[in-house]
Formats: sequence, C-alpha cells, structure tokens
Amino acid sequence: MSTDFLDSLDPGTRVVLRYRLSPDEQGQAGERMSDALGYLLTIDEHSVTVQTRTGEVQVSRAAITHAKRVPPPPVHKRAAPGN
Repeated sequence: MSTDFLDSLDPGTRVVLRYRLSPDEQGQAGERMSDALGYLLTIDEHSVTVQTRTGEVQVSRAAITHAKRVPPPPVHKRAAPGN
C-alpha cells in the first residue's frame, strides 16, 4: 500500500490502521493482522504512532496495509434518573 495518504494527515486526526504483525507478535490463534483505532500522534518516514484507548501503538509504515480517517466516536447519552 502506498503510504502517501498518511502524509496528508495531521496529528490529532482520528484514524484506523490495519497492519501486519511480526512473527513474534502473532496471536495465540495465529492472527497475522491487527488494527489500531485512535488519534494520530506522530508520523515519520519509518513509523506511525496512534493513541488508542489502551495506550500508544507504534506501527512500521511498511507493515500498514490499509489506513483511513474515521469520524469522532459516538456520544452516548446518559439515561435520565429513574429510567
């Protein structure tokens, strides 16, 4: 995948990345891919860092297979008291 799209994004943009896992990162069931959903922190010529709900994820640009901008998370309305 061309990563030129990533160069058009600014830090703070909400993104989702699909990327290949290295052999030592693969899951118990043999998962070879993973996703990072969150806010773009940094981009350089070698890697991308995304702030996810569980922490920062740094991904090699060479491992990224898909990337896209995503809208802000939905706002959950609180139930009125007594409901």
